[in-house]
Amino acid sequence: MRNLRVAVVGAGPAGIYAADILTKSQTPVTVDLIERLPAPFGLVRYGVAPDHPRIKEIVKALHRVFENPAIRLLGNVEYGRDIKLDDLRACYDAVIFSTGADSDRALDIPGIALPGSFGAADFVSWYDGHPDVPRTWPLTARDVAVIGAGNVALDVARILAKTGEELGSTEIPDNVRQCLDANQATDVHVFARRGPAHLKFTPLELRELIHSPNVDVVVHPEGFDVDEHGQAAIRASKQTKQVVDILQNWVVRDEAPTKPHRIHLHFMQQPVEVLGDDAVSGLRTERTELDADGAVVGTGEYTDWPVGAVYRAVGYLGSALTDLPFDQRAGVVPNEAGRILDLDGEPMPGLYATGWIKRDPVGLIGHTKSDASETVRCLLADAEALTRPADSDPDSLTRYLAGRGVEFTTWQGWQLLDAHELALGEVEGRLRVKLVPRGDMLRVSRQS
Repeated sequence: MRNLRVAVVGAGPAGIYAADILTKSQTPVTVDLIERLPAPFGLVRYGVAPDHPRIKEIVKALHRVFENPAIRLLGNVEYGRDIKLDDLRACYDAVIFSTGADSDRALDIPGIALPGSFGAADFVSWYDGHPDVPRTWPLTARDVAVIGAGNVALDVARILAKTGEELGSTEIPDNVRQCLDANQATDVHVFARRGPAHLKFTPLELRELIHSPNVDVVVHPEGFDVDEHGQAAIRASKQTKQVVDILQNWVVRDEAPTKPHRIHLHFMQQPVEVLGDDAVSGLRTERTELDADGAVVGTGEYTDWPVGAVYRAVGYLGSALTDLPFDQRAGVVPNEAGRILDLDGEPMPGLYATGWIKRDPVGLIGHTKSDASETVRCLLADAEALTRPADSDPDSLTRYLAGRGVEFTTWQGWQLLDAHELALGEVEGRLRVKLVPRGDMLRVSRQS
């Protein structure tokens, strides 16, 4: 049976699952996980809000995968900058791309590019301490709008409404804590185009909004009606029913808000324009309704909301990869069951995709694992037909990177960084203090 060497570009959950499944197959396989950041784990480290430590527990399972000696981590290596596709083809039988989706989908309305209008992905990267984003964030607006009806919109609203002190016990980076301490926001308005039965919130995320001692949740009754389309959605999903029940209980509350910060939930309101001349001064929305087919249509009834900042949380988007075809609209690499397709729709031998760059940024961790299984099945089915690499020496890529002066990190380096962050956290009575600057991460990871 042929021994395979596989490169997986992207060491988030999708890439790690693919490596794990490959090395547990009946085919002898060694895998190099190539990650552009000095640390692994992708959106688990840089996309999960710091006040969600339960979700970050998935790192423990991902951590165990790297204990397999057939899997190697090469961090701080960026595809398209440090290595090209030809370099990978020369060293590996196959390449799986699992680069995820870390950009914001566009929202094509007037004024969206004004200063004070932000993408949720950028904000999430900032408060999670991503090394490649600015260290500060402008938090001067008292009234803020968040556009979106998913968990990311709730995360953004919750972080904007909470105080730095309240988040101080989490792994939130010190620079983020300092900015949030000076945050001027008192009212955060979340706008959804549809009604409560069509939201993408999970019940857990929704309930967490009321756990803060500093935040009241105000559910506005306008647009809360559940029509026949909503009733069908409730009957079809237990989770949807739970979300609607939670909101129903909140909307009928009589007590007035008493906490210093408020999150307002507005339904059946679609954004049509960000207002302002030199910076955001408001958001104009249009009341919506559902037509006979359940599609959202505008009613021509407009409302101007005097907000000083706008955050769009309308979905993530993958980024194009050098030397590979790319579907700009969908933000994915064209593929069939994980086999990457060329411009003529034919499979590109030895090239595969998994995770959000394969299927669009939808689904939870469970979907990611089954998605990786599908891609790996295709790769193993193709194994005997794969072109052998010109240089099958396991150290060929590391020699190449060293020759180019690339300061790559390893799993041992991550263990050093992990221990360092945990030690910093212990001093402050926190689980972890995350290092933010890339140079600091490299210094700790590469110390001998």
